[in-house]
Amino acid sequence: MDPFIIKAIQLLLSLSLLIVLHEFGHFIPAKLFKTRVEKFFLFFDVKFALFKKKIGETVYGIGWLPLGGYVKISGMIDESMDKEQMAQPPQDWEFRSKPAWQRLIIMLGGVTVNLVLGFLLFMMILFVWGKNYIGPDEMPEGFAVVDQFKAYGFEDGDRVLQVNGDEFKNSVDINRNLFMRDVKTVTVLHQNGAEETISIPENIGQQMFQEGIMQPFIPIQRPILDSVAPETAAQIAGLKKGDSVISINDQETGYWHEMTKVTKEHKNKEMEIVFERDGEIKSVMATPDEDGILGVTPRRDFEVKTREYGLAESVSAGFNECYWTLHDYAYQFKYVFTKKGATQVGGFGSIGGLFPDAWNWKAFWHTTAWISIILAFMNILPIPALDGGHVMFLLYEIITGRKPNEKFMEYAQMVGFFILIALVLYANGNDIYRAIFDK
Repeated sequence: MDPFIIKAIQLLLSLSLLIVLHEFGHFIPAKLFKTRVEKFFLFFDVKFALFKKKIGETVYGIGWLPLGGYVKISGMIDESMDKEQMAQPPQDWEFRSKPAWQRLIIMLGGVTVNLVLGFLLFMMILFVWGKNYIGPDEMPEGFAVVDQFKAYGFEDGDRVLQVNGDEFKNSVDINRNLFMRDVKTVTVLHQNGAEETISIPENIGQQMFQEGIMQPFIPIQRPILDSVAPETAAQIAGLKKGDSVISINDQETGYWHEMTKVTKEHKNKEMEIVFERDGEIKSVMATPDEDGILGVTPRRDFEVKTREYGLAESVSAGFNECYWTLHDYAYQFKYVFTKKGATQVGGFGSIGGLFPDAWNWKAFWHTTAWISIILAFMNILPIPALDGGHVMFLLYEIITGRKPNEKFMEYAQMVGFFILIALVLYANGNDIYRAIFDK
């Protein structure tokens, strides 16, 4: 099956599951507090629905516009903008008639479910599959270090032993930690056998983002191809899995990082690649794209180990995964408001790209857990039309003892809705732009 179709199926299945469970997070407390729920929909039913059925007082259905889902709760100013109902006297079974604390619980239900689901999925993944890691002993060649980080004292061949004085078990996580965590010191083992603790600048994440150095530490590997992406410069040139690159434009490439450095120096420029295949020395001409990418990945030269978790351990570790996923996303969210970060915002295409080309249940559930936590974060933002907007107004009411004016709430809902539509169009527009021009 085509990888695009596999990714699309996974995306649709994952989002459908997350949307339904999120809406159940609102639905269940609403019913517990005897609040009428008029509609429960997966996707939006603008003008018409693909399927709908009324059970009791609630119409359940599937819309045709896959931009989310919703529950329509009686007596609530939401995206339905049902002004006629709001003009009638409040009824006991309406949202607006309930105490503020009950309304707050109803509005927080969706985000709560997303967080709990993320935790449960991470716990399940760790219990069933364990967690892969690559320690310093599994990386005898260590890391290749970009020049900017050598100025701090790092060297090619370094192996990471500790971060902030604590043992660092998964070496390949060092880049993510430097970018999104509060890293003050890194202890490394140099190739000469000497250990050194290196101080890290306080604004290192900001520096990495601005300079585009998202991987200052690259595992040292031989330039042997493990895969060649379709419709890329490498495939067009005829390179295949197993080819061992010897040189590019007469520059020897004994290691993978040396090879990628040369290709980045030849963006959109044709170059000669000399390689070995089945004992024969061959050469091809290839032109990297505007980012200096050929479309190849290296064969892994280091051992990947797996740590297994018992049930009790998986609970603690699952909570830890959930916490740090939320922390890291919230930390890097500030970059969205920069000129560079705004161009990197993605929509459904970018989300779909997170899933693997071939069906893999572990990868599917891990990506679903990640998206669930991100949805929780995005939904709690204080933007009218999102759960966070409703929560913001409810907290104002609880603190001041006064409800915001209904007219104000209607206008705020409209503004929030237009902001969301604009963001969705912008994010998916970025995906379309990259698909057309980043070739």
